Amino acid sequence: MDSKEFIANVGREPKIAAGSQMHLHMHEAARRAQRITLEINSRDNSPERRAALMSELTCGKVGANFGLFPPVYCDYGMNLTIGDSVFVNSGCCFQDQGGIYIGDGSMLGHQVVIATLNHDLDPARRGDMYAAPVHIGKNVWIGSHATILAGVTIGDGAVVAAGALVNRDVPPKTVVGGVPAKVIKIIE
Repeated sequence: MDSKEFIANVGREPKIAAGSQMHLHMHEAARRAQRITLEINSRDNSPERRAALMSELTCGKVGANFGLFPPVYCDYGMNLTIGDSVFVNSGCCFQDQGGIYIGDGSMLGHQVVIATLNHDLDPARRGDMYAAPVHIGKNVWIGSHATILAGVTIGDGAVVAAGALVNRDVPPKTVVGGVPAKVIKIIE
């Protein structure tokens, strides 16, 4: 199985059965992602080199004027799409098997986690996983230590407060915060 087949399959059928070809592909791809992120994280790379390595990680899905303060962590890499003028601060973690789409002009604070997988609740099938994409709109600001869970869409111009746990969609131009995140205010 290659990444194109994996991404197409996960888009049609979100279940990834433990031990399946999809599951095995995820493990192979994780080793690739670890090698590339190790290169990003362990050297004094120029901003241009970091952007080039992220482009390699994502198979070319990084927009212009990308900014990154390492370290960065990624489980898969090939289902991560980053728009133009996006900034990712240090310590961010991307679990992108289900797909992560970050819109133009968005900013991610320190140690933001974006997760696109959930495990089965039945202990006998706990190794099975379910994928759902995360969509982050344009000009979104996600504060430090926020966690965005599978299946969430964050609307354009929204703000996610530091430390928030986002488990449902965020409307455009709203500020959300808390655990779980709730609307705090509307941005006029």
